[in-house]
Amino acid sequence: MYIDNSSNQSSRQLLTKTIEKIDGAYSPATIRAYRVDFGDFIKFCDAIDDVALPASPQSIVEFIIKLTNSGRSSASIRRAIAGIASIHKLNRFSDPTKDPDVMLEMRRMHRKLGRASNQALGVTADMLEKLLNATENNIKGIRDRALLLVGYDTLCRRSELVSLRIEDVRTKVINGLESTTILLRKSKTDQDANGRWLHLSKRTQIALDEWLEKLSEDKGQLFRGVNRGDRITQSLGSGQVNRIYKKIARNSEIEKNLIEKISGHSMRVGRAQDLVNSGASLPIIMSMGRWTKADTVMRYVEQISFAV
Repeated sequence: MYIDNSSNQSSRQLLTKTIEKIDGAYSPATIRAYRVDFGDFIKFCDAIDDVALPASPQSIVEFIIKLTNSGRSSASIRRAIAGIASIHKLNRFSDPTKDPDVMLEMRRMHRKLGRASNQALGVTADMLEKLLNATENNIKGIRDRALLLVGYDTLCRRSELVSLRIEDVRTKVINGLESTTILLRKSKTDQDANGRWLHLSKRTQIALDEWLEKLSEDKGQLFRGVNRGDRITQSLGSGQVNRIYKKIARNSEIEKNLIEKISGHSMRVGRAQDLVNSGASLPIIMSMGRWTKADTVMRYVEQISFAV
């Protein structure tokens, strides 16, 4: 069958213009998700000879069915449909995802796949010790120890960790005691970049100072890659945080079946679990982790009885 894709040329052009328009207003991860997910939707609409923007409710229903049967998780499908809704609203089109048929198909998808997402394994204090003991005795190991400890202390998301900057580390002496903080300039729940000072423990301060001694600059990204020959790069990608944690875990005493569950969020999850065990209140945990919804925190700590 001949498919006239000319109707979706305008959809592609609108998507490109929308991505350009929202640059700087949304996080890079959100923009990337919009571009990829809506790009996939355009390809799907090409295949069924329908227009992607504005989309018909029926095409979205068929897209949900396709995604449901493709092995995608319910969380990734929700993200894709939310992206379709956002692209429409940003272009002042009515939101087709609110159509009753689309909402029924989403309910059907959830009944089939469930709503649970794959929870990162929480790296609690005991497991953190195993990871620290498995780091190398070189520049990369110095970086890794600082990365692990800062991630645990601050409950930073991986995107937040790699955004931290050298010039934002502050050490003060109060009543003869040193206290180190680091400024998180922007986060998922602080899109206006009001900033938040995060406190580091003495142990983390020592590990961070050791890493800072290896950096020749006094500004720029705090955490960076380390190439062969111990050459330090100018930056570290958020995706690399996952790989660093998993590599350390493979060299540790952690059970092999748990290693694949470790991700860039594992320090954040584990610290939240430790805070619950220590008796911290929910408001305190939410404040430290910069959560705005209590149910998000509860998902993080629901597996606390299985924390290693």
